[in-house]
Amino acid sequence: MLHGTSAVVVALGLALTVQSVAAQSDMPAMDAGANHGAMTAMQVGATPMQPGQDAFGAIHEILQILEADPATDWSKVNIDALREHLIDMNEVTLHANAAARSVDGGLRIDVTGQGRTLLAIRRMVPAQAHEVDGVNGWKTEVESRADGVVLTVTAADPKQATKIRALGFIGVMAEGAHHQRHHLAMARGDFVP
Repeated sequence: MLHGTSAVVVALGLALTVQSVAAQSDMPAMDAGANHGAMTAMQVGATPMQPGQDAFGAIHEILQILEADPATDWSKVNIDALREHLIDMNEVTLHANAAARSVDGGLRIDVTGQGRTLLAIRRMVPAQAHEVDGVNGWKTEVESRADGVVLTVTAADPKQATKIRALGFIGVMAEGAHHQRHHLAMARGDFVP
């Protein structure tokens, strides 16, 4: 923790940085006194907002929702199921191999892996393909292979075909706003992935 002169030097340096950035943008400059006050207020009694790890943060957010809802049936809540799903998401996002090639109207993607990654691919890719099938005129197909799956995503609309190619594998996997609802349903014990 900074004290006395050191804190003033840091606050003044922050003020100069803010003013320099403001001078290069349309942002209004703040005076050094305002920055020092803000810096002091931020240091004294401040609570960090980030949980430090994304899966932990997602679980924390779900817990806050469950705790705020008086209708939560704690006898059905299954946070471990949500954790396993988040591990699957991590495996597919960071460890799956995805070899995409253009086909008429979109992409054909060989998604492969081993061990835990292979299991995650087999759970997540077909489920996501089902979710986005028909959305924006997309057509999805999933074929099994020994080391993963083959995901084909196409659309008759050339603009959608271009979008599919631009998204690539992980973009297609992240497409849609259903993930958050599924996470909450999993935690409530209402959805089995």
